Formats: sequence, structure tokens, C-alpha cells
Amino acid sequence: MSDLRQILLSGTEQMGLSLSEAQSDKLLDYLELMIKWNKTYNLSAIRDPQSGVKKHLLDSLSILPHIGNEPLLDVGAGAGLPGIVLAIMRPKLSISVLDSVGKKCRFMQFVKTQLQLDNLNVVNERVEAFKPQACFAQVTSRAFAEVGKTLKLTRHLLCDNGRYLLMKGDHFSQEEVQGVLMTPHQINVPYVSDDRFLLEIQLEQP
Repeated sequence: MSDLRQILLSGTEQMGLSLSEAQSDKLLDYLELMIKWNKTYNLSAIRDPQSGVKKHLLDSLSILPHIGNEPLLDVGAGAGLPGIVLAIMRPKLSISVLDSVGKKCRFMQFVKTQLQLDNLNVVNERVEAFKPQACFAQVTSRAFAEVGKTLKLTRHLLCDNGRYLLMKGDHFSQEEVQGVLMTPHQINVPYVSDDRFLLEIQLEQP
């Protein structure tokens, strides 16, 4: 077994998740494509495969237990984190990944084709200009913007009873957001020492 696969499987086991062989293959293929394209496209500051497994794959997988079954939008998806990881793990879940940078969307579209992710929709658009045909019940982001700014820019995309699932470090506690119900979940990401949180946010209905 390769070192990367060992880290991936050990990490998911520590998080109480189980991967099929097909899922672990696709996750590692995705990381390999990211590292390959990174040389030209500068998709991520992480260039070492082992760090990629820990800080990209395991970090994105950590929120899986909180993901529901309704259509999900990943805002400012960049190289596709966490959206593509979730799409690999939940093939029946409709997932849209949105980014305003063309080269990042071209990479995500390439991954969609290569890994045959039929449930993935790649959107090259500024978030405030995106007008989908239907709202999203779940909106996630990993490194997009401050909480308040994220809510302001994406409010038109969230269904009335929808919820945000925002991945944050411990500095989120310094951000004041009014008119929302916010539940922070501390997330354990094996091999990553930084404090990680998932903010589950619902807008207070008028």
C-alpha cells in the first residue's frame, strides 16, 4: 500500500469514516491531478502529496457527517475543495462548485470529466452575479471570505430553510454576525494541528 493511501485510510478511520476502494482511488487520482496542474496553474500553496492528503483530502472529508441530501453549492471552490471531495463521496448528491477564476474552473471541469463525476456542476461566475434556476439547501465554503461577507454575497442562493456549512479556523469567534442562528462544530482532522470548525448557520426568518 502506498504511503498516501495509508495516510488517507488511517485518517478517515480516525474520523469514523469508511472509504471504498473506488472512493480512495478517485480521491488520490484527484490529488495527483491537482499537484500536476499546480505546476502551471498555481491552484494551491500545498505542493507536497502527503500534505495534500492531510490538508486537502482529510480536511474536506471531515465535514462529510454534516452534509445532508439536498443540492449543495461550494462557493469559491478554488481547486474543488471541499466540493469535489464531497462529490466523490456522495455520488447521488447534486453538487455545484463555483469560482470566478477561469483556470480553476477549467481544472475542476477536467477533474469532472476524468473522474466521471456526473453529479458535479462547475460554474465559472462571480458569486453575486450567479443566478441559478433553483436555490440551494446547503451552501459551503472553505477559504472564501469572512462569515458576514459570505452571507451577504450568497444570501440570494440559499433556500429559505437552507443552511450554511462554513469551514473555519478558530478566529471565527472574533466575527460578529447578526440575525443568524450559528452552531459551531469543532472538527477533528487527523495530522492537522490547527483548530478546525464547521459553522452551521441558519438565517433567522422574519
